[in-house]
Amino acid sequence: LKGPLLDIDAIRNNAKDKIAKYDIRPADCRLKTANFSGGNQQKIVLAREMEQDPGVLIVGQPTRGVDVGAIEFIHKRLIAMRDQGKAVLVVSVELDEIRSLSDRILVMFAGRIVGERGPEATEGELGLLMAGVEQREAAE
Repeated sequence: LKGPLLDIDAIRNNAKDKIAKYDIRPADCRLKTANFSGGNQQKIVLAREMEQDPGVLIVGQPTRGVDVGAIEFIHKRLIAMRDQGKAVLVVSVELDEIRSLSDRILVMFAGRIVGERGPEATEGELGLLMAGVEQREAAE
């Protein structure tokens, strides 16, 4: 803030920095978020949340609607946060994404956790858990 008013230059410079850092296109800080593609809107939200340096980050469908290059970028950012000791909770319908990003996978069915697996879990194991088959039964 600059006095009682916002410091527009500082806001623009901050936006330009995040646009460059998160590869948001087009690189125009004057555009409203609604004028960006869905994938770039995802990156805008990610930039806003990650730049707050949270101890815990909860992301739902982090790569929905983004191109392959952006998926890789987002995954690297999430892994970097994890490697910094931050807790990252990923909610996704993409099993490959969950398995590639996770240290632990918790599966919920009907509002409760029915099983826990590691990233080496097979699609079959996870599928049974997602269908409500209890952890002991799915392991057999």
